[in-house]
Amino acid sequence: MNEDKIKGQWKQLTGKLKAKWGKLTDDDLAVAEGNRDYLVGRIQERYGIARDEAERQLKDFDSEL
Repeated sequence: MNEDKIKGQWKQLTGKLKAKWGKLTDDDLAVAEGNRDYLVGRIQERYGIARDEAERQLKDFDSEL
């Protein structure tokens, strides 16, 4: 999913993101506001995983939408 589409549907996506990555806070999602790089960084930090793993997980999430 491209960044413009993510930003346009951000409110709807936040619930799905929280369902998948429950450790993300409302503040994380509010600051991210569709910014993929920021979101990858938050997933990486909250879950203690490598950046490439966080990117892979987000890519997999995108493909499920």
